[in-house]
Amino acid sequence: MRRCSAAGSSSKAMYYTYMLRCADGTVYTGITTDPQRRLREHLGAGKKAAGYTRSHRAVGFIALWQSDDRSSASRLEALIKTLPKEKKEQLAADGDLAVLKDRLDAGKYEYIKQSEA
Repeated sequence: MRRCSAAGSSSKAMYYTYMLRCADGTVYTGITTDPQRRLREHLGAGKKAAGYTRSHRAVGFIALWQSDDRSSASRLEALIKTLPKEKKEQLAADGDLAVLKDRLDAGKYEYIKQSEA
């Protein structure tokens, strides 16, 4: 996906798959092109927040991966959502996608360490 500025130049949008901690200790996973904006939306609990984070109150990011396209970000999101909670916690702690090695090309993703929320 390319985004064009008013001046007509184009730049490729980066996509991010994120995990965030909720106040009740649960983990929410999603994708975005702007992590800081998306976090503000989740924290604000308004209509742009996910239904899950409106009712479980988001606290903050615990993990973030950058990818080049929406398809890759969505694939990682879907795979993370299939993991049991203990594997999600391990993944958030170390960012190592080896837990998904049989179902994912880990080379398409860059882990961006987040502090514990």
